[in-house]
Amino acid sequence: MATTDVSNFLVSETHLLLDEARKKKSERTKDIGNPIRLQSKALALVVKGGIAWIAESTAVARKLDLETGKTLHVFKGHTAPVTALAFCDKIPGSGDQKILITGSWDKTIKLWDTERKILVSSTDAHDDFVKALCVLPSIGLLVSASSDKIIRFWDISEASQTKPLTSLGSISAHTRPVECIQGKTNSDGSVILYTGDTMGIIKVWELFKESGPNPRWKASLKQELSNHRTRINGMVCGNGQLWTASADDTVQVSIDPDVQAETKIKLPQPILHPKQVRCILPIGLTDVGEPYLITGSEDIIRVYDISTFDEPELIREVDAHWHDVLALQLWIRKSLGSDGLTRVEPWVISTSLDGTIRKWRLIELVSPPQSVEPEPEVRITPIQEQEPEGFGMTEDEERELAELMED
Repeated sequence: MATTDVSNFLVSETHLLLDEARKKKSERTKDIGNPIRLQSKALALVVKGGIAWIAESTAVARKLDLETGKTLHVFKGHTAPVTALAFCDKIPGSGDQKILITGSWDKTIKLWDTERKILVSSTDAHDDFVKALCVLPSIGLLVSASSDKIIRFWDISEASQTKPLTSLGSISAHTRPVECIQGKTNSDGSVILYTGDTMGIIKVWELFKESGPNPRWKASLKQELSNHRTRINGMVCGNGQLWTASADDTVQVSIDPDVQAETKIKLPQPILHPKQVRCILPIGLTDVGEPYLITGSEDIIRVYDISTFDEPELIREVDAHWHDVLALQLWIRKSLGSDGLTRVEPWVISTSLDGTIRKWRLIELVSPPQSVEPEPEVRITPIQEQEPEGFGMTEDEERELAELMED
């Protein structure tokens, strides 16, 4: 006798309703935020000058002009979605930042010369998906995190060499996949690393270098934070603060114990959201320095006034996208006025699973005008390109991307 799985029917009906709601919202929001349409999903974003560097689900990294929406170059070589981006110097210590570093679900880390537009090196870095990258430029160190639960250290002091990166150590203390890493080098020379996993555990490490002819980096656990109940989606550190976004629907901030002892600052309660928080942008930790926190949760961008640090105030919600917001970055836009003077204005750039990048004036986010005329949509003028040869997701990659889309 045939039976009907009611639970599957209900799930399918829920998905149909959600798809229909997103379809309607895609029409309603198609012109807001001056959208730039991509040909795939933007999984990570770095903004440098007027350029957006995008890690995409189709195994490429894209260089895109934020003013025109035009693709300037597509870096091809990975065989699975690209999920992490970072930069380091081509000439050590120069600050030129001309080497692009990409991490992928194909388990490799690749270095690219952005001037010559070529692949410099490829390293088989992990046994599972590469999820995050962090560069500590003053010590020539790249840190990578993976679904294999391992954090690895790599020598990038000579990043322009064509050989695979040299391993300089690892950390294997996490019991769940590591999603996020942040690091800093203090004025006293100490190196601090923050690592966050899918169980919500954040570990704070102090790194030190061994002596000898072939020294490696070691890590000493300073602190373990268990503020969150589940996966860490985003971390930003600076000024003695660590801001974290989680799948437990909260944003939280931790203060370095030394800073806490000195300032006696009172911490806010967890900032609650209706659904999981994918990304955060604490404006106070940027060059702008204004006391605002911007978050991405589902398809909504929220803006909080944190001038009273222990009492964050929600001041605006923006129906920004029709699918989950995945990344938020600050863009310091420079434009030449009719008087010949250069004007500088902060903007916020958002990416989403809806396949767009959108641009928002910070001043309008924190103090919106009475009415804003929608700006025309910008479509990418694509470079003629084929899908990377051999690109095709494995079953694990398909499942992870599906989970990302459905969360």
